[in-house]
Amino acid sequence: MLEVRELDVRYGEARALRGIDLSVADGEVVCIVGSNGAGKTTLVHAIAGMLPISAGSIRIGAMDVGGQPAHLVCQSGVAIVPEGRRIFPGLSVSDNLDLGAYRRDARRFHAESLDWVRTLFPRLAERRSQLAGLLSGGEQQMLAIGRALMARPRLLLMDEPSLGLAPVIVDEVFDVVGTINRAGVSVLLVEQNVERALEIANRGYLLSEGKITLEGPAHELLANDQLREGLLGIVA
Repeated sequence: MLEVRELDVRYGEARALRGIDLSVADGEVVCIVGSNGAGKTTLVHAIAGMLPISAGSIRIGAMDVGGQPAHLVCQSGVAIVPEGRRIFPGLSVSDNLDLGAYRRDARRFHAESLDWVRTLFPRLAERRSQLAGLLSGGEQQMLAIGRALMARPRLLLMDEPSLGLAPVIVDEVFDVVGTINRAGVSVLLVEQNVERALEIANRGYLLSEGKITLEGPAHELLANDQLREGLLGIVA
């Protein structure tokens, strides 16, 4: 589904990502964990076509999308739930969801996708006419996820979906991630909530100072002393 090889991203002279190799297979949930400033959001933006790459390749299925603009990456079956939600606060909930189905292939399945999103998030159906900016933080995150699903992605990129949410809403968001994955959508999940992310993931990568420093099955990473001490503060 996704294959990233020797990926470099620079901000001017600063090398933000260095030789990144990672993959997401069909049907997988793969998580990227790391501390603040490790390069997680930069990685998501590079995959989504929102940042130029300076070296390496990004393949979605058989298509090389490295360096392609974001709308072409989207056409290859990728959607993003960005950090901070990035909803349109002055538009209604329904209008925000409609914008997620802008891609031609997605428009053909608008009604079907909307039914699914409203099944996942009944509160969005209840608030369909409300301005998105008046929703709670948790509801805005539901809207950001729903908007991405309206694009009918094969691969969903999720950047810190639990950030700033109450614990009960965090549980709901992670439950939905599992439901989305069981419906056939592969997920690349960037998260600071390391334990919860690794609990639902098949595999994971630890990103540190722009480099992958650990990778493996999620349960092995969760038991890794380096990761537990560095990110969870648990000394073996």
